[in-house]
Amino acid sequence: MSEKIKIITTEDGSHSLYHEELKETYHSFHGAYRESLHVFMIYGLDSWVAMNPKKYPIRIFEVGFGTGLNAWLTLVWAEQYQIPVLYHTVEPYPLEKEIYSQLNFIHQNDAIWHYHKYFEALHDAPWNEGGPISEYFNFKKDKVSLQEAQLYPTDVVFFDAFAPSKQPELWEKEMLEKVINSMRPGAVFTTYSAKGQLKRDLKELGLEVETPPGPPGKKEMTRAWKKAE
Repeated sequence: MSEKIKIITTEDGSHSLYHEELKETYHSFHGAYRESLHVFMIYGLDSWVAMNPKKYPIRIFEVGFGTGLNAWLTLVWAEQYQIPVLYHTVEPYPLEKEIYSQLNFIHQNDAIWHYHKYFEALHDAPWNEGGPISEYFNFKKDKVSLQEAQLYPTDVVFFDAFAPSKQPELWEKEMLEKVINSMRPGAVFTTYSAKGQLKRDLKELGLEVETPPGPPGKKEMTRAWKKAE
């Protein structure tokens, strides 16, 4: 697997990975770190918390553990705000240690560098088992595809699969429906993609769809809410 994956540096100085077989990067060329903060933290987790103050623990499901950046940023968030998070992610093709140990995400922000030990802890955690990584962050990663995954009730969905043009099977309406069925009332679904078909499918599946501004280099993204009871 590692022979197909190369480390690259994006415009904000943070690393991403290039998958040679798919001819696709794991993040935006315009900045991996900035993209994760914008799409998943600000327009995902922060937005849900603003709508659901003091509703803990927060249950998050991520499609595509990948580099572990989203999970690590969420762990840092949980520790800083002292808010318990239950985080579940799926990844059928985990990175090898020789790759993830070289990624420079922990050096992007001096204010959170002291959480660096948790980045490798997330990668080193055993697959298909759940448990605490830090005081406020409980973590389970399953080495399965989304099609095979058992999903749990979820408040926030980070849909971070490869682009629809590269992994169309993960963006099919049937897969979206599986994820949406796991979302609790008032839950939010967020992704970097702004494809028209995606937004139409989400609307047909009953979500309230929004098109916020995208991260640097991208005009739009997609956020969608499940109606609260």
